[in-house]
Amino acid sequence: MVPPGVMAWAAFIVLVVSAAVLPSPATADGVGVNWGTMMSHPMLPTTVVQMLKDNGIRKVKLFDADPWTVGALAGTAIEVMLAIPNDQLQRMCKHKHAAEWVKENVTQYDHEGGVHIKYVAVGNEPFLESYNGSFINSTFPALKNVQSALDEAGVGDRIKAVVPLNADVYFSPANDPVPSAGSFRKDIEELMVDIVRFLNSNGAPFVVNIYPFLSLNQNPNFPVEFAFFDGGSQPVTDKGAQYTNVFDANYDTLVWSVKKAGVPDMKITIGEIGWPTDGVKNANVDYAKRFFDGFSRKMAKKEGTPLRPGPLDFYLFGLLDEDMKSVLPGNFERHWGIFTFDGKPKFPMDLSGKGKDEYLVGAKGVQHLPAQWCVLNVEDRGDFRSIPSSVNYACANADCTALGYGSSCNGLSSDGNVSYAFNSYFQTMDQDVRACNFDGLATIVTTNMSTGSCLFPVQILSNAQKTAALSLMALLMTVAAAGLA
Repeated sequence: MVPPGVMAWAAFIVLVVSAAVLPSPATADGVGVNWGTMMSHPMLPTTVVQMLKDNGIRKVKLFDADPWTVGALAGTAIEVMLAIPNDQLQRMCKHKHAAEWVKENVTQYDHEGGVHIKYVAVGNEPFLESYNGSFINSTFPALKNVQSALDEAGVGDRIKAVVPLNADVYFSPANDPVPSAGSFRKDIEELMVDIVRFLNSNGAPFVVNIYPFLSLNQNPNFPVEFAFFDGGSQPVTDKGAQYTNVFDANYDTLVWSVKKAGVPDMKITIGEIGWPTDGVKNANVDYAKRFFDGFSRKMAKKEGTPLRPGPLDFYLFGLLDEDMKSVLPGNFERHWGIFTFDGKPKFPMDLSGKGKDEYLVGAKGVQHLPAQWCVLNVEDRGDFRSIPSSVNYACANADCTALGYGSSCNGLSSDGNVSYAFNSYFQTMDQDVRACNFDGLATIVTTNMSTGSCLFPVQILSNAQKTAALSLMALLMTVAAAGLA
């Protein structure tokens, strides 16, 4: 029997749709985004790439070098940062492995009509204190080997190896919390100086991830206005420079740090900056819109920071919500997208920074599973004593972060919480009827259970189902052709 989701997709792809080519919306110069794929149901890469093009997004930062994703960017002229995950850094410490990686993931795409690769990210925030030094000994050797391999492949003059780092690699002391007191973290100071000088000698930038949201979320005494760009906060004065927001102060703390490392003119790229929309109290659509509007205006004006006036290089974080990301840093981790998991814009957003309050162009042709939900069977609850364990199981294997305090579904009743958990698991499991059992506690309904700001999602067709549908179509076409012969 052909699964209904596969048949729906097969029916969809039989149609030949002719779409007019729409002009790309105006964006601030060099708008980039982070495209993560830690989702239970990722969209087709070609669908995401079309969405990038429709919105005039010219740069994309990836977290791996998946050939399906990278291949979809071929011929687009979108500038790409590939990535080598942290768990591969030790392998890159051997030059031959770095050379193999470059041959497989860089040079094969480096041709006319290929992929416009600009950077190779060696690791991702490898010096986070929470990693307990796991990558301290492998990151720099890997960086040097990858850059050497790029040079040997004849592309090192235009494709640079970089290391995206969290802003926790530098700091200002608690007794002097101003940018000019900034320096690299003491436990990695010597290593950071070596990395900075190596990057600079190769014409590569220092890639840093800066999150004003985290400053606000982690410190209950942090002044809210200082997290945004629209004024209202008490300025901080440091050696004649005035800081009215934490982004400028953080960025210039890095400027001071690289200056003290002997590279005062170090190029800096903002690898990640954004604001989540759910999961905790300060992660909401209103704050996200306020943050992105202010940041876009700032980028459009090319005003930079007090120590680095002028245009800044940046990648927004992130493109899409990712329901499989780790929530160890917080429930907000799965809600960084400026688009929902299925490619819908969350709020009006002006990438041009010129005050146009319009929704971005959403993903086209996304196919959802049938409009049905798995919910608590209130008429026949079965053994209610198993509800807690059933909810725990559902939320351990699916995304329930919207239920947290201050989140979009925080106001549900106890029955609503159970239904949300059951449905999240049901959707994650491709609406398999066996995933809506829970010891007889659940039932499938066709009434949308969403209420207010709380969305009970219906998942999209998974790539596996789409692949199966394509195979089915090929088979049907073969059979039809044979019948006509």
